[in-house]
Amino acid sequence: MKALRDSGRWLAALMALAVGIAAAADGGDHPLLGRYEGAEQVGRHVTEFDEVELIDGPIDGRRGADAPGWLHLEGASTLLYYRLPAGRSSLEVLRNYQGSLERGGFRTLFTCATGNGSCYRVRPGRTTGTAPYDFALAFDANPELPRLDGDFIRNYFGTQARHLLARRDGPEGAVYVSLTIAEHARGNHLFARVVETRAMQSDKIAFVDADAMRRSIADSGRVSLYGIQFDFDQDSLRDDSQPTLQEIVRLLHGDPGLRLTIVGHTDAQGGAAYNRDLSRRRAERVSAWLVGQGVAAARLEARGAGADQPVASNADEDGRARNRRVELIRRP
Repeated sequence: MKALRDSGRWLAALMALAVGIAAAADGGDHPLLGRYEGAEQVGRHVTEFDEVELIDGPIDGRRGADAPGWLHLEGASTLLYYRLPAGRSSLEVLRNYQGSLERGGFRTLFTCATGNGSCYRVRPGRTTGTAPYDFALAFDANPELPRLDGDFIRNYFGTQARHLLARRDGPEGAVYVSLTIAEHARGNHLFARVVETRAMQSDKIAFVDADAMRRSIADSGRVSLYGIQFDFDQDSLRDDSQPTLQEIVRLLHGDPGLRLTIVGHTDAQGGAAYNRDLSRRRAERVSAWLVGQGVAAARLEARGAGADQPVASNADEDGRARNRRVELIRRP
């Protein structure tokens, strides 16, 4: 079995370093992963903090919070694409990585192959489930997966897919490694992701209190709020939204004549119709919470703008974070 380019001793030394060491800016490998000998890196995408979905069990083609087989995470994400050397099977490559990761303290959470049907569960009424293309359709459905050579990732899955998810726990949080190998006549490719779960740098956008909301509404008729947080891909409010929500209550109680439209905004990840619906439901959830605190329902209306009104670029996480917001607009 062909060894990884990185020797076990060299990789172990790297793994002893603190989690979060960035790979080289020139397209280097992640220090917790290394590179299979003879592989060529053909894509790289790094974000300091993002929402990430990893496959941790058999999938059935669906996405979202209720779909089976998906693990939802937040943290630093390094996504790497490799063209694997000819003559090496996907199984050999995967087993080399698995052994290297386990020697470095990772434990395997899930592994599968489309050839035996273990990656995909068949929904009622469907007759397929083992074809790699079925697996790949869900694998690359997330738009944050960049294309490879201008082509959809799913088109690299021709004869078989293999997948592995591993985890290592440490003092700074859990680290996940997801490896997905596509077999195709054009050659085998590895799509590797390392996710280092950690808290977002929450001081990037200042907390807005009721007095600041009042001034902004008086000056411009609106205020954008970033302190209202929702569970990933859902409309349920997180506990850390309470301070900002309480400030809205204070704003409304202090000005009984103020009427507001609550507008939800998302980033551009996901389909347009889906984002509009999600943002609407989130705005409605905020409105319902305020009514529950004694605000008259007639003073509020809710609507969703989705990703149609960005205030920053969606090309990086900083811009996407600014686009994900709740806006209060004064009503006549």
